[in-house]
Amino acid sequence: MEIPLLTDIVIIFGIAIAVLFIFHRLRLPAIVGFLLTGIVAGPYGLGLINAVHEVEIIAEIGVVLLLFTIGIEFSLERVLQIKKTVLLGGSFQVFLTFLATFFIASHFGQTPGVAVFIGFLVALSSTVIVLKLIQERGEVDSPHGRTTLGILIFQDIIVVPMLLITPILAGITDNLGESIIILLAKGVGLILLVIISARWIVPHVLYQITKTRNPELFLLSVIVICLGIAWLTSKAGLSLALGAFLAGLIISESEYSHQALGNILPFRDVFTTFFFVSIGMMLDIGFLFKEPLFIVLIGITVLFLKAIIAGTVTILLGFSLRTAILVGLGLSQIGEFSFILSRAGLEHGLLAGNIYQTFLAVSVLSMAATPFIMIVAPRLADFITRLPLPQRLISGFLPVTETEIVDKKDHLIIIGYGVNGKNVARAARVAGIPYTIIEMNPETVMCERAKGESIFYGDATHEGVLQHTNIKEARIVVVAINDPTATRRIVELARRLNPKVHLIVRTRYLQEMKPLYELGADEVIPEEFETSVEIFTRVLTKYLIPRDEIERLVHEVRADGYEMFRSLSRTSASISDLKLQLHEVNISTFKIPPDSPLIGKTLAQIDLRKRYGVSVVAIRRDSQILSNPGADMRLQANDVLFVLGSWEQIAEAFNTISSANQRNK
Repeated sequence: MEIPLLTDIVIIFGIAIAVLFIFHRLRLPAIVGFLLTGIVAGPYGLGLINAVHEVEIIAEIGVVLLLFTIGIEFSLERVLQIKKTVLLGGSFQVFLTFLATFFIASHFGQTPGVAVFIGFLVALSSTVIVLKLIQERGEVDSPHGRTTLGILIFQDIIVVPMLLITPILAGITDNLGESIIILLAKGVGLILLVIISARWIVPHVLYQITKTRNPELFLLSVIVICLGIAWLTSKAGLSLALGAFLAGLIISESEYSHQALGNILPFRDVFTTFFFVSIGMMLDIGFLFKEPLFIVLIGITVLFLKAIIAGTVTILLGFSLRTAILVGLGLSQIGEFSFILSRAGLEHGLLAGNIYQTFLAVSVLSMAATPFIMIVAPRLADFITRLPLPQRLISGFLPVTETEIVDKKDHLIIIGYGVNGKNVARAARVAGIPYTIIEMNPETVMCERAKGESIFYGDATHEGVLQHTNIKEARIVVVAINDPTATRRIVELARRLNPKVHLIVRTRYLQEMKPLYELGADEVIPEEFETSVEIFTRVLTKYLIPRDEIERLVHEVRADGYEMFRSLSRTSASISDLKLQLHEVNISTFKIPPDSPLIGKTLAQIDLRKRYGVSVVAIRRDSQILSNPGADMRLQANDVLFVLGSWEQIAEAFNTISSANQRNK
């Protein structure tokens, strides 16, 4: 027996494989390939697909799974951190875009009801495409990633009132007030359900399920949680996608989130393919070719209008011009929920045939253009921010001020106050190292400054911001942000402003190391590499390998690994390459505790060089550095010894001294 849907699935995947293979060779975005697959196989193309409605249902599942995985990677705490962006940024973006579109549509002769409805359609952006691209680029936690997500969350919520208002615009009278009150009550109940489930119900249920050690049971349970909460939100009158995002947030609060994410990812990738294909199938190629210039002109107008409005809203939220440009361009397309809304408008007679087809053509073209726009967005942002614009506009409304940090010298500059930045600042505070933090999240800056933290708002990709941190007198700059493009720009700028500063850069992937070294970074710490070190350290610990052997192996792996990484990108020797040329010679520190038996003894008496082959090259005593100490230098409590030697020699000396300290207690 022939199954039409199975035939259509085989056709879709077959064409998709061929198109994606060609797009991969041409280095074009995969999303555009999926859209092209839908155009070719759809009813307006070759007409190869018969079960169009069934494909659209599968596409809905893809949207649900995508939003579910995004919710898992987030958390309730992180959503609360961007509540200002969700409420203020989202409402301003939707209202201003709606207002501008309404006036333009009215100017071209549309009735008030139709003009309002078109404003609704244009105000929404593509949650699926934008978040997928941001996720692939590893920028979810960047300032523009968080801002974009906050606005998209508000858009997903505001779709519901738009759907309620649609019959009113068409002249069908309903009790709108009562519907909104019921909807609000359902929304409050749903929020309470999410909080209770995240804190108590789901963690307990998943714990009982994981105790069975049955992977199939765990996978089915995760899928039921996802689809079940999405179904509940749909019954409450909200969108399936919003429910899936909330389900992901619930899972993210448990210790089983990583396993759940790993199980869902393959399903997500398969089903989201159908979403993009279904969008492509809607486009009438014949209508597009009738008036291509007119449609392209409207598409460019929509992209430009939405980018300007979203960027302006981002600036009003206190972010820099660069972040505003990235957010604006990211939200410039028309979204998938606009298609759902357009079907309701079509049923109520708000969209005539030509208007509907024009909307579809402009929407699909804007979606297809989004990957290319987001690729060029960082370069365009860098170009615009280098123009002679007002510094307050470039840096944002909360710029750092020179008078606050001008007196700091030999200090540490920390760029980015995420997990890595917080840990570096904490270590510097404990060690008594003067430091300054630059952060682009205005709320974080205000909160931490109220606690007395030395943190300032600013975009470190701008020369003026780095100059205000007195970078010319800084000893070390640590770059710990999630935006690869901005990281490269900061490294280049910091090296130019202070050729002597030591640049330590955090990055996510190994392939980003070479360009960073070429731009002037002294040390690049890839999370991929450090994660592998942490993994094998824990493996060896479980096998009861002695701790000193593990530490020695870690030192060797890091020394060999980072030397290999640097050798890929540096071809000429310099003073900063000393450690690479003498990779077996290292500098480490010993602190003399108050009860150490070494107190009062001279360097000649402890004779570290003869016993262990290490040399004391300096001693830090209080805030004073004693360079090249003589053999008659007596040690005092809390002295910090800077010793030079191989890792094996240093480890042996450290273990012996530590054992002596322990015996003395």
